[in-house]
Amino acid sequence: MFIDIEALKEKFRRGDYEISLHAEKERYEEDISLDDIEAAIANGEILEDYPGDPRGASCLMLGYADRQPLHVVCGYTSTQSIRVITVYVPKPLKWVDARTRRPQGEHHA
Repeated sequence: MFIDIEALKEKFRRGDYEISLHAEKERYEEDISLDDIEAAIANGEILEDYPGDPRGASCLMLGYADRQPLHVVCGYTSTQSIRVITVYVPKPLKWVDARTRRPQGEHHA
C-alpha cells in the first residue's frame, strides 16, 4: 500500500496523529516543535515510499517550517491514524540537499 499524501495531510489537519517515542526524542534533540512538524506535513511532499515496511506502509516526507527543511517519516497505526516515526533536519553527511540522499559510502568533506 502506498501512502495517499492528501489523506495523510487531512488526518494531520484534523489532529488524527500520534508521535512515536523515537520521534519525540529526535524532535527534542533537534529543537523541532509540533507546530514545525504540522507545517512540514501541510506543505510537504513524499520523497520515498516504503510500501513493504514490515511495521506497515510508511513514507519519507520533505516539508518546510520557517524555511528550514524537515524530513518526517510517517505511516499508519493499526487504527489508521498517522504515526510520526521519526523527524529530523537533513544533514550534509547523509543528504546532498533536502531532496537527494547521498550515495552510500560517499562522505561530505
